[in-house]
Amino acid sequence: MKHWLVKQEPDTYAWEKFVRDKGTAWTGVRNFQARNNLRAMKKGDEVFYYHSVTGKAVVGVARVAREAYPDPTAEEGDWSCVDLVPVKACRTPVTLEAIKADPSLQDIALLRQSRLSVMPVDSTEAKTLRRLGGLA
Repeated sequence: MKHWLVKQEPDTYAWEKFVRDKGTAWTGVRNFQARNNLRAMKKGDEVFYYHSVTGKAVVGVARVAREAYPDPTAEEGDWSCVDLVPVKACRTPVTLEAIKADPSLQDIALLRQSRLSVMPVDSTEAKTLRRLGGLA
């Protein structure tokens, strides 16, 4: 199993709405590197849900329910999406400040490629995020 992090503005699609919806197609990604990350996701992979812009924190964990398929929102181009389902909310949101302060997260893609909306998380980083979020 691999681990990923997806970013979403809470004003656009908050974790709470995602939970109420019981899942969603992760559409609208229009960056080639993020698209390729979507295409690398496998059913069952763990996905950290990060509120960006406001909140700036990992707020929950989801799973990949359906692997990459053509994004139905794309009017042109070769874009993909995946289906995600919520698993569990963090007991404690893992803030950007907490991520920056933890030495084991110093190389996490979130800090190196802050504008990327879909990124891999290695197993050590995933373990740390779960621990900090009260999910360990």
